[in-house]
Amino acid sequence: MNQDDNRESEWTTNPFDDDHLHEECGVFGIFGHEDAGALAALGLHALQHRGQEAAGIVSFDGVQFHNERHIGLVGDNFTKPAVIDRLKGNRAIGHTRYSTTGAPVLRNVQPLFAEFHGGGFAVAHNGNITNAMSLQRSLQRRGAIFQSTSDTETLLHLIAQTDPGPIMDRMISALRQLEGAYAIVAISEKKLVGVRDPLGVRPLVLGELDGAPILTSETCALDIIGAHYIRDVEPGELILVTEDGVRSLRPFQREEPRFCIFEYVYFARPDSIVEGNNVYEVRKRIGQELAREMPVEADVVVPVPDSGTPAAIGFAQESGIPFELGIIRNHYVGRTFIEPTDAVRHMGVKLKHNANRKMIEGKRVVLVDDSIVRGTTSLKIVQMMRDAGAREVHMRIASPPTTNPCFYGVDTPEKSKLIASRMSIQDMAQYIKVDTLSFLSIDGLYRAVGEPGRNAPQPQFCDACFTGEYPTRLTDRETTRDSVRQLSLLSETA
Repeated sequence: MNQDDNRESEWTTNPFDDDHLHEECGVFGIFGHEDAGALAALGLHALQHRGQEAAGIVSFDGVQFHNERHIGLVGDNFTKPAVIDRLKGNRAIGHTRYSTTGAPVLRNVQPLFAEFHGGGFAVAHNGNITNAMSLQRSLQRRGAIFQSTSDTETLLHLIAQTDPGPIMDRMISALRQLEGAYAIVAISEKKLVGVRDPLGVRPLVLGELDGAPILTSETCALDIIGAHYIRDVEPGELILVTEDGVRSLRPFQREEPRFCIFEYVYFARPDSIVEGNNVYEVRKRIGQELAREMPVEADVVVPVPDSGTPAAIGFAQESGIPFELGIIRNHYVGRTFIEPTDAVRHMGVKLKHNANRKMIEGKRVVLVDDSIVRGTTSLKIVQMMRDAGAREVHMRIASPPTTNPCFYGVDTPEKSKLIASRMSIQDMAQYIKVDTLSFLSIDGLYRAVGEPGRNAPQPQFCDACFTGEYPTRLTDRETTRDSVRQLSLLSETA
């Protein structure tokens, strides 16, 4: 969404978070409930894992829009009664955002709001528009002035510059110009709108509470407020909610869905239902597939908390090797902190995770994690196991090697910084100093989510981070001289 200017920053990610891919946004919308603002805040609490940098809510009370956007966690900003009291009205949308470098900037915090001819309009977006820079350049030549570095603002300008007409016709016209992945919620003075891109790369579900329709990224946001899950919004579907009820529109040409398979591996919360599958159960099946594909003789299976835990349970169940919490996580450490010296940076490893020596000492350990991105975290974890007295350390990864960056709304390092893109598995094992290292196959991952395999007549998922096969054009990447830089939410442009 924002463009990474690759500037050095004093802010660094916690040592055990910086080696994972990160989903960057969660969205929530509700229409027709007197507590819309408060319910949106609760929904964003449940979606906090999708973005911890900033959050915002826009509500409408029948006369005017109310906007609360804040840097920081949802709980730090939206639990104050005064804030919720300002979010008046019976409809609201919310957004929680993730970024990893550079100071967070309030003008990039969503939802974004605009006053169009015909009324106000607020929009929140999860995903990445891969032709945003090209569209922005065209819009700027026609006089558009951008207030943020978010690709979401591109949609607002496209709507504004579309021929006058009903707001939904203008929005659909604008959406048809976008490439990439998006799950969008928006409100106008009379409508709540939710839409998924034609491939359905990013998730969006429809729910209901006391007769009030809800649109949100994951079912866990429905659970927290006691709402009912109705169904997933289908790829290419636009949901229109008004006082007259809920309508489904199909404004795009139908395409074969390519849902992001990494939602199952890491992004989604384990208690969510994604595309009809319970995420926790899928992750256990991933671990079972991994144990069948890559067995190892060992004494104990240890998850890398928390994302590796369900797969480790599945691995232990399939292999018969005991499961133990050999690494204990401190949940009371913030995601980011300043590390002024190398000595403090090294000590920071144990701020969040520490070896449970009793479960490790003298044993052959199988470490199970969801992925390896840069390899830096795996190196630290393996050393932690060695320091705790492990006799052998074997690592099993519950996904294929991550060899390519994502351009669809996920914070991914450039290709040269992905360890699997420049090292063989054997070289990676030597680098992180494990006795053995193995990854789940791409077909094993497909089987775990209930599909026959990747070589079916049509790939069922977006798996570009593993295969390099992108399901859409990457217009900005193709037309930018600095082609190794991806569109992302990482930081301000220079």
